[in-house]
Amino acid sequence: MRKVIVGAFVSLDGVMQAPGGPEEDPTGGFKFGGWTVPYWDDEIGGSMSELLGNPFDLLLGRKTYEIFAAHWPFMTEETIAPAFNKCTKYVASRKGVDLTWENSVALKDAAKDVAKLKAEDGPVLLVQGSSDLIQTLLAADLVDELRLLTYPVTLGGGKKLFSDGARPHAFKLTKAHDTPVGVVVMQYTRGGEARGGNIEDVAGGTFALDEPTELELKRRERMKREG
Repeated sequence: MRKVIVGAFVSLDGVMQAPGGPEEDPTGGFKFGGWTVPYWDDEIGGSMSELLGNPFDLLLGRKTYEIFAAHWPFMTEETIAPAFNKCTKYVASRKGVDLTWENSVALKDAAKDVAKLKAEDGPVLLVQGSSDLIQTLLAADLVDELRLLTYPVTLGGGKKLFSDGARPHAFKLTKAHDTPVGVVVMQYTRGGEARGGNIEDVAGGTFALDEPTELELKRRERMKREG
């Protein structure tokens, strides 16, 4: 059984678009390409080395695949380049993709094909970038682990890790630390279904009233009317 691990650079407002450079992904008028660069340090490099230090195959959407395929095959001396070039790249695309990078395989149906890959023996399946593919995998409940680097910056818009309509799910924080420049490195594993509840149930009745007030009942009715 193989794990699906999502590795992502994320802003405080959840944006993951174009973390590495201005030309990476300017779609939608995104103007902050390379927003992670001012925060790079040895600790972040170490976190990336840890993520990529064990055998893996890549799961990529078309746009991220094209970014990687135009770069990593030509960076043979870079520390992670040999691992990227050697591993199998599984590519999800609704429009088709030109597989120019060695060891690349096209996925016909991302959710079904990844479910089959998970059932096989092999290294972990690592998602990098690929915001649209991440939404597909989350909706199909195929993500086992999140490795997030959250940066102390808000970007005001762009492609997000969790889009509206993402499947509700709980995760367990299994590891976390912060870097000297304020980036928080976090590792989450699956934690079951998301649940709601009343604060009174966990606060020992501290905030509880025997009955809701008239103002509270009116507020609830207004919320129902407003949808």
